[in-house]
Amino acid sequence: MNQLTGIVTHIQQSGSIMLVDVDIDGHDVSALMINSLEIPNWLCEEKSIGVIFKETEVSIGKDVRGKISLRNRFLCVIKSVQRGEILTLIELTFSGHTIKSAITTRSSDMLRLRIGDHVTAFIKANEVMLSELKEK
Repeated sequence: MNQLTGIVTHIQQSGSIMLVDVDIDGHDVSALMINSLEIPNWLCEEKSIGVIFKETEVSIGKDVRGKISLRNRFLCVIKSVQRGEILTLIELTFSGHTIKSAITTRSSDMLRLRIGDHVTAFIKANEVMLSELKEK
């Protein structure tokens, strides 16, 4: 599981749908929360929260151009590639953060992913989970 920490910058709600924007060291991330009639008391602007998403929800693009509907994108450098028979685990870095992506080995081969490559990581907003940070 990928876990980052960010600061809530904006909350937009319409009915039971919320779109929450979070800043992670200058990188904007959006989380789409469905069936949320009330904003949780731990979720408010300017508050630090956890940003969580599965490795299998991180898609990778190489030499991406043009417009795409995915809101969450990180310009990354590949740190490691662990090739398996069916899945390949890619470790990525951006602005001092590390995230992981699990993609099919066929896709990894097609993209010719190598350590040091510059790629874009994409995560759909509805695949991002938010969590309250426990005070120490």
